[in-house]
Amino acid sequence: MNMILSAQNVSKAYGSYQALRDVSLNIGDTEFVSIVGPNGAGKTTLVNVLTGLSRPTSGSVHFSGRSIAGIGPVRLAAMGMARSFQLVNVFPSLSVWESIAVAVSSRQGKARNPFATLFKSRQIDDEVQRVAATFGLSQKLTTTTGELSQGEKKLLDIASAFALRPRAILMDEPTSGVASADKYDIMELLVKAARLQGVGTIIQVEHDMTLVARYSHRIVALQEGRVIGDMTPDAFFKDPLMLEAVIGPAHSKQAQSAGETLLC
Repeated sequence: MNMILSAQNVSKAYGSYQALRDVSLNIGDTEFVSIVGPNGAGKTTLVNVLTGLSRPTSGSVHFSGRSIAGIGPVRLAAMGMARSFQLVNVFPSLSVWESIAVAVSSRQGKARNPFATLFKSRQIDDEVQRVAATFGLSQKLTTTTGELSQGEKKLLDIASAFALRPRAILMDEPTSGVASADKYDIMELLVKAARLQGVGTIIQVEHDMTLVARYSHRIVALQEGRVIGDMTPDAFFKDPLMLEAVIGPAHSKQAQSAGETLLC
């Protein structure tokens, strides 16, 4: 397995506050990796560093062998790694078709003025239709994003990232705020879309331990800005001290039981 994303001795400070402390990890080009940890552990900061949104105070970050420290998500997407950003919350007046089309046109190098050619391009429309069908959004193309359910907004957010045709995708809490019954549908669609579009690497920040157990190849656990565990799901869910550190003692036994059941 080839390494596609790596962070070596990464630290990130905001003034006197140390958000990340000497974090190192390597992620392969066919892995599904979950990043977990309690609130304040540094998960979002790590995601921002791994996607070039934030430059580390020290250390290095590489994607496909090239430094991506602070390059920003647009340039990184052009290199082959996309991040879901919940843009539907930023542009609620756009239709589903327009939201996906902006991502498609951005990939085609029209990001400076994407709307100038959106409605003139059959190629863009074909791509939008294909992506929408993959994520079950074909019947919602004319709906404005502000009218979508929370689950549909999540799907659109992920669909827009997939429209960039990345080799790797990173998602921060892809199912947060979604009803439990819908979470599994979203994750199944995500994994199916990855297979269909050749996205080999999926990295997610996720607090739902059932989803972590069901889909992860590896689990990276953070606490107070440090990596305290980098292990297989089997090892993670059999380690009561690790579970307590990540989700607290009140829920660790329940998570251990659920994880062991899913991994049997």
